[in-house]
Amino acid sequence: MATASLVPTSKIFPASPKFSASAKTRRSSVIVVSSQQQPRRRDLLLKSAVAIPAILNLKEAPISEAREVDVGSYLPPSPSDPSFVLFKAKPSDTPALRAGNVQPYQFVLPPNWKQLRIANILSGNYCQPKCAEPWIEVKFENEKQGKVQVVASPLIRLTNKPNATIEDIGEPEKVIASLGPFVTGNSYDSDELLKTSVEKIGDQTYYKYVLETPFALTGSHNLAKATAKGNTVVLFVVSATEKQWQSSQKTLQAILDSFQL
Repeated sequence: MATASLVPTSKIFPASPKFSASAKTRRSSVIVVSSQQQPRRRDLLLKSAVAIPAILNLKEAPISEAREVDVGSYLPPSPSDPSFVLFKAKPSDTPALRAGNVQPYQFVLPPNWKQLRIANILSGNYCQPKCAEPWIEVKFENEKQGKVQVVASPLIRLTNKPNATIEDIGEPEKVIASLGPFVTGNSYDSDELLKTSVEKIGDQTYYKYVLETPFALTGSHNLAKATAKGNTVVLFVVSATEKQWQSSQKTLQAILDSFQL
């Protein structure tokens, strides 16, 4: 049987002195670089571990001072009715208030309601101080009673007259025809309007509405109050499902009546 012998390749292809030296240099360089990279990698990992939570917190930070607690724990009692608390909007609450596009407003709430967070795209934060479309200012809710929200619309969307009053825009029916979809969350049909009225508080005029909206995203019952000041129309919306309306109609009406700029 024939046998094969293994011959070291160094004898067949002898390495030159230059090659051997450069190979050793490269190997030593790799070892040095690798040992130097270890602490750097550790440092980067440690920095990343600290930075990632901070980034996540920035993304999750609320636009407004929405709190996941009952409003009665931080809002003062209403001077007119201590069974409610008084919410007075301030510049830190919304981008539009900070920009001066909306004048401070106020309304009462039952103390067991909670303020909801508003997505950045709905808050008007990205377009202040010149927004072309309506945005949501603030929103509050109680699962058993209903929800309220303040919607602001650029005045130019309803009239070309600068600093127009709500009367300058038109009759109550004309105003709600333009703003109705922002009450219901989808569409508006004039047949859904049950009642309109006009209210004056000081020199400010308000249009008030009662709507029965069986197909609305906001609820089958909606109350609304609209006024104009500066370059903005402000719409206050109180919404409820059938069940909420049956148990809380008087409370919801009191919330609507309390709204004013």
